[in-house]
This record gives sequence, C-alpha cells and structure tokens, in this order.
Amino acid sequence: MGIPLRSIRTSYLVTAAGILSALALTAFLLMRNSSNSTDGYEETKVERGAINIEILATGVVSPENRLEIKPPIAGRVEEVLVEEGQEVKKGQVLARMSSTERAALLDAATARGPNELRRWQEFYRPAPIMAPIDGTIIARNVEPGQSFTTADAVFVMSDRLTVKAQVDETDIAEIKLGQRADIVLDAYPDEHMPSVVDKMAYDATTVNNVTNYIVDVLPDETPEFMRSGMTANVRFLISSKEGVLTLPTAAVTTKGGKKSVLVPPSGPVGKPTQREIEVGASDGRMVEIISGLSEGDLVLAPQSNRSQGGGTSNPFSPFKTRRGR
Repeated sequence: MGIPLRSIRTSYLVTAAGILSALALTAFLLMRNSSNSTDGYEETKVERGAINIEILATGVVSPENRLEIKPPIAGRVEEVLVEEGQEVKKGQVLARMSSTERAALLDAATARGPNELRRWQEFYRPAPIMAPIDGTIIARNVEPGQSFTTADAVFVMSDRLTVKAQVDETDIAEIKLGQRADIVLDAYPDEHMPSVVDKMAYDATTVNNVTNYIVDVLPDETPEFMRSGMTANVRFLISSKEGVLTLPTAAVTTKGGKKSVLVPPSGPVGKPTQREIEVGASDGRMVEIISGLSEGDLVLAPQSNRSQGGGTSNPFSPFKTRRGR
C-alpha cells in the first residue's frame, strides 16, 4: 500500500519551512553581531599604576660661570701645566709666561751660549698664570712658545656645568626653586641625571614670537661625559600619584561634558555598552580613574589610537608636556 501524495507534499513543506527558519535566524544573528562588532578595538585592563605630571623643555649645557683668563701683559708662553678637562684649585699655577721684554732678553742670551741663558733665566724669572677660582679647564688656547696679547684668552674655565632650559611662559608658574627634574642629553639618551632647579630668570627671551624663561637645572652629580654646548632634554616633575587606577587615555571618550568608556559585551552575542566614569589626573598617555570602574575591569580602546599613542580626538592632550621652543 503506497504513501499518499498529499502526505509527501506536507512533509516537504514542513522540512522547507524549518530550513528557511534556520536560515532566517542565522542571518538575524549575523546581522546583529555585525552591528555590534568590536573590530578596530582591543581590550585593555584597568590597572594600578602611577600618574606623573611633567613639563618638558629643551636646553643647552653651559657653565654656570664661564671665566676667560687673559694675561695682564703681552708676552710668550714658556710652559703649560694643565690640560682641557682638568680640575684645578684657586691659586694653582696653570702656565708660566715671559713678558715681551724677558722673551727678547732670553732670545739674545741664547745666542751668546747656554751659560748666558742660564744666568738670565735665574735673574729674570717667568711670571705665573694662576687659576682665579676652583673649577674645570674647558679650553686651553696656547702652547709653549706661542706669543699672545692682553686681548687673548689663554684659558677658559667654568666652576660647574648646568643646563639652561627654555620654559614656556605658560608653564613657568609650575616651576619652583629646588624642584626635582631629570636631564637626558641627546648624545647619551640612555643616561638619566637626577637634577634640581637652581635658578630662574626674571627676564624673558622671545624667539619667533614665543616667550620663554631660562631655568638653570643643576645635576646632582656632573658625569665625565657631560660637555658644554650639548643639547639636553629636561623633565620637570610637577606632581605624582602612586597606586591609582589607570587606563590609557585613548579608551576614554567625552560627550556632553561627560566621560565614558566602551565596555565589552558580557556574552558571545552581547552588545558593547557605554559606561560613564569619573577621571582625575592625566599625564597625556594614562588617565586616573576615580569612579565607574574597578581594578581588573576590561574596556575597549581603539587600536589605531593606542598604537599611535592617542589620536586627535583624545580628550586628554598632554597639557603639561610642552617642549621649550
């Protein structure tokens, strides 16, 4: 006995309806997931860390006191006793010189023989050139036998090296005497020198319509490789917070004066949601989280912004990290 044709048709219709329903459900889920896609974002975790507010400035290594040593009379150098870079004490003999008259007498005595030369050398002693202060010889401009005038600087000394940093007038109010700083020389980028603000200029300098103030930053210890004229980068520490909840600034958005973050979905087909937060200090790269998130929470941050250190839409531009111009 055969199966009725009507029953076969009904079975086919039921199967087709089931397939269409499954396809429709799959398409709906795909569209929903597509609309809630987190492509272009990556998860980042709220962690405890430090927020350091700093001001950046550039400067040049210079002697705090640069002293040119010029002889009181013209003459000739007989002997040089120091080298560049040598530390000397006040009153130390740097060289011995002959006046023009002594040099002429010695030359004449040399022509008469060694005994005559020795007699005049004993009778007419050379004059010493002495260090007027404690310091370092940073330039030696003469050699034995060289003649000079009273306008020639035979030696140049400095008492100590300092960095003269150019601080923008908008930041100068944040700088105080005795404030801690960090110096890094362009020639030695891996060497950090703990330093202190030693002096601040009262008179401004204007370059390209930008007003700066010169701030003298003194290293705690002057390394041997530090040289006058080197370019330096100075970080002035304004404030610091330790052990606070932090998040990359790229993950925070601002709308209507309120700040929020994008929180990933809780399930495989969930939808990312915006969560309002309260923030505190920011160093331009990281921001302090005061409320709205807990340690270990995950948020979504744009990949492009994070890889570039923050895009133009970053609401926390490094307002305290200006570089002296």
